[in-house]
This record gives sequence, C-alpha cells and structure tokens, in this order.
Amino acid sequence: MLEEYSRVYAKVDIEAIKYNLMSMKKNIPDHTKIMAVVKTDAYGHGAIRIAQELEEVDYIWGYAVATAEEAFELRDNAVKKPILILGYTFPYAYERMLIEGIRPTVFRKDMLNELNDCAGKLIARGELSSKAPVHIAVDTGMSRIGITPDDAGAEFVRDALKYDNLQIEGVFTHFARADEKDLSNVKEKEALFSKFVDRLESENNIKIPFKHCANSASIIAVPESSMDMVRAGVTMYGMWPSEDVPKDIVDLKPTMELISHIVMIKEVPAGTPVSYGGTFVTDKPTKIATIPVGYGDGYPRSLSNKGYVLIRGKRANILGRVCMDQFMVDVTDIPGACEGDEVVLMGKDKTSGEEISAELLGNMSGRFNYELTCDISKRVPRIF
Repeated sequence: MLEEYSRVYAKVDIEAIKYNLMSMKKNIPDHTKIMAVVKTDAYGHGAIRIAQELEEVDYIWGYAVATAEEAFELRDNAVKKPILILGYTFPYAYERMLIEGIRPTVFRKDMLNELNDCAGKLIARGELSSKAPVHIAVDTGMSRIGITPDDAGAEFVRDALKYDNLQIEGVFTHFARADEKDLSNVKEKEALFSKFVDRLESENNIKIPFKHCANSASIIAVPESSMDMVRAGVTMYGMWPSEDVPKDIVDLKPTMELISHIVMIKEVPAGTPVSYGGTFVTDKPTKIATIPVGYGDGYPRSLSNKGYVLIRGKRANILGRVCMDQFMVDVTDIPGACEGDEVVLMGKDKTSGEEISAELLGNMSGRFNYELTCDISKRVPRIF
C-alpha cells in the first residue's frame, strides 16, 4: 500500500459491488431495471467512482440520491444516467436539476407549481427541450413523505397531469418493514400500492413508465414486488438489511475493508491507566499498541473497552476510550507484533481468515451495519 495511505484507508471492491448487483438481478424479472442507491456517498463507499463504474451496466437505469447536492456532484463528475432525488428538494435547486435531467420526487402541490413554472421558463429559453420528468412518492406506511393512496392522492395525480411542462415518469413507495421475518406487512403494502397505481393508470388512461417499490430487503425476500424497477441500496454494498432477511437466496460479497497500521508499542507495568479518564487500568505487565484512528474517522467511540481489531491474525482488544484520532489495543499475547504491522479494523485478516464484518462491528458498537459505513469520515481515503 502506498505510504500516504498507511494511517488508515477504506478499501472498496468495485467487482464485489458488481457481483452483488448481478446476484440481485438474477432474483428479479428480466425486464426489471435496477436503480443504484448511492446516497450518503454510496453508504460511505464513494458515490462518484461507483456511479462512474456502473454507467455501462445496461440493467442499471440510473441512481438514487437524497439531496440535490449529491446529484450535482455526480453530474460534475461525468455521470450521465438519470438521477432521482428520493427526498424533498428546495426551489433554489430546481433550475439546475431540470437542465441536467435530475428527477425530483414530488408530493406537494407547491412543488408542482414551482417546478412547472421553472420548466416553462427553461423551455422558453431553449435550455430544456421537453417536459421535465418527475416521480411521485406514495406513503403506504412510512409516515414520512408522499401522497396517500386514496381519493386525495388520486386527485393530486390528476392535477399533476394537467401541467404543461411536467411529465410523470415514475411513481413509487417505500416499504417500512420489508426487513422483518414476517412479510405479511410488506405484502399488504405492495398490494395497496399496486391497486392504487392501477387506479391511477385506468382513471387517467395513462401508462406510467416506472413503478417501483422494492428496496434491498424486498429484492431478496419479496421479488414479486419488483415491478418496473427496484432500488438496490445496502445489499449493493454486501451488507444485509437485517438479521431476519434470508441469507440463502441472494449471494452477497462484502465490499469494504478498513485498514490501519500500528504506530507505537510500549510495555507498561500493572496499574497503568490507559486513555482519557483512566477507564481501563492494566492488571499485569501489558504491551500496548497505538492505532492512529479514532472517532474523527468515524471509528465508533462506543467500542471503548469492548471492541477489538485483528493483528497478525489474532484479536487485539481495545483498551480504554477511543480518542478522536487514536486508540490503544492489547498486543501482549500476539508474538512478533511490531510497529508498522497492518491492523484490520473491518474486513478479513489475510493470515487467519478471521473477519470483522460490518454487521459484527455494528453489533459491538451499538450501531447497525450501514450506519457504521455511512459514518466513516471524509478524511479516510477510499481506495478502489
């Protein structure tokens, strides 16, 4: 590894991401497209590079992000496929979004008005050649954003179809409980959404190009909900939505490893306090290794006194509190441990094959797996 990455780096396996996408593709109908969810910097993995790598994958329709800024960053880095913003977008961003083919999610009348006015001005100026595509969010149980699947929601769609400068490209919902063992709720919500979409199309004599509701968990466990497109998020990165999602349907490969190196080893006597507050005190002569990583890098402070890393194929327990930029581990029982040795914070040790998965690290730290990867900070370089 290059010297400049010795402190810490996150190794991201692009081929594993492609493998995971193909595994999911095999579990859904042939005609169904995949929307690659790359919000929050691709769950901490690096959205720009990953989207660039997926530009030529034919079954990838485009990308989903959470904010206009995430979409603009992709466009600034030569990502051409469609981008859908899954949440609310504020009017300051509308003009650039529409010019660059970034799809807003709509669910409020004022959004329709402002988007239509903006699109009309752009068409008049010759900066937009056709109606602006939008996707309508439907709330089937998240109580987050979206129109309701009832008469009020149907009226919203009828009104949306009257705008001269907008076209409904998609309609979607999001399952709140697809990652549970009991799938009755998600099947109920899928039926509710399907019935509502059928009503919209029949009452208005239209065909909405993209109906999508399946997230990572339902791609695996409820493939019959695939419709025209699915949204692949956490499973794209080789992580499971929950412990209840079956592991024997789709094969996934982990895509990220977090690696550092020992910067100092010291031997201390019994009775030596370690780190802030002296929350750990040695009970015997101890060999302590310092790792130059901390919660400023997104490594959880909650691992203080209870987590471990892998060095030379063996576990090294964390001693004391994790600091902002460093933490200490016990290498007393690791023969030959020395300064410069590789430290596996997350991933598989090359010598022993033992692995600290994102799920395991999340469980130890009181987080869930992709909260953990999302929180790995910008100062940790991603190596693809």
